Amino acid sequence: MSIEKSWYAVSNIDEVDSPALILYPNRVDENIRRMVSTAGGAERLCPHVKTHKLGQLVRRQMESRITKFKCATIAEAEMVADCGVLNVMLAYQPVGPKLHRLIKLIKKFPKTIFSTIADDAGAIEAMSKAATEGGVTLSVLVDIDCGMHRSGIAAGDNAENLYRLIASLPGLTPGGLHIYDGHISDTDLTLRAVRCEAAIAPALAMRDKLKAAGLAVPRVVAGGTPTLPIHAKHQDLECSPGTSVLWDWGYEQECPDLKFIHAALVMTRIISKPGLNLVCLDLGHKAIAAEKPHPRVIFPTLPDAKAVTHSEEHLVIETARAGELSVGDCLFGIPRHVCPTVALYAEAVVIEEGKAQARWPILARNRALSI
Repeated sequence: MSIEKSWYAVSNIDEVDSPALILYPNRVDENIRRMVSTAGGAERLCPHVKTHKLGQLVRRQMESRITKFKCATIAEAEMVADCGVLNVMLAYQPVGPKLHRLIKLIKKFPKTIFSTIADDAGAIEAMSKAATEGGVTLSVLVDIDCGMHRSGIAAGDNAENLYRLIASLPGLTPGGLHIYDGHISDTDLTLRAVRCEAAIAPALAMRDKLKAAGLAVPRVVAGGTPTLPIHAKHQDLECSPGTSVLWDWGYEQECPDLKFIHAALVMTRIISKPGLNLVCLDLGHKAIAAEKPHPRVIFPTLPDAKAVTHSEEHLVIETARAGELSVGDCLFGIPRHVCPTVALYAEAVVIEEGKAQARWPILARNRALSI
């Protein structure tokens, strides 16, 4: 089957080995524009880089006047700081060697303001000790659990006590509140908004109480991609979407009100035709995120395709169009979850003007760069 002439077509696809992560920078730029517009301005954004892990995309966001970024790993934080970003948040409580790596990072990039999150008194005391011994100051935000129950502490007296602890210890400065509501992604925008507002209300009340007590609460960083338009209505919040830069099939289905466009695909080839209506692709667990149920990838040219088996290096699909396909043919797929899919690839193949023009190493997929 010939490659469909569409926005994702690549004229020199025969030069690209498979499986491959395919990136379309012009579509990334459009997503950044829409992200800024939805948030109400670049200053309202602190986007997460976990989705793409690419310095090239950080710089493109910086060109749109985004100055603050959020990370999940020390490697991501180093990659962002190396781009010249002035405000980097590690949204992951640093424990064990990660804490000492963070201190080293602060010392390596003295012009960058680093912050992190915390939900535990012992971890906060360890941060104070490490920062003091390292001769640096670390901004710490209290991580608020607003219902996801993955990390954080519920807004209230115990969380307020943690905030006061941060304010009292040497080497630390209270940085505000961090709130992630990844459990809220209702398809109905009205219901999503109601749940989001209810989830964040205790944290906003806590912020007001802390301020009334004379404590500085410089920022509240809230939400992810699904709740971006809801948090954007609060002028005193920073929004931290991530997936919106590349977009994927999962959020497209869950949140049809968000009008972002697909900017990253996977390219795979047919390596076998093992039976009637069956096609085997080189798109195994190691090439497409496998933590979600099937379909983990959809193929625009094969809307009827159904996964039959999925293993490390193989994906067998069933389609009535199998007879039109030949071994060696290419297929382009939209990942259900793009973030962990990107992390499976050492590089992204960059498509400009319909042609594979470059390869960008996905450096921050590594757990460590220089620190």
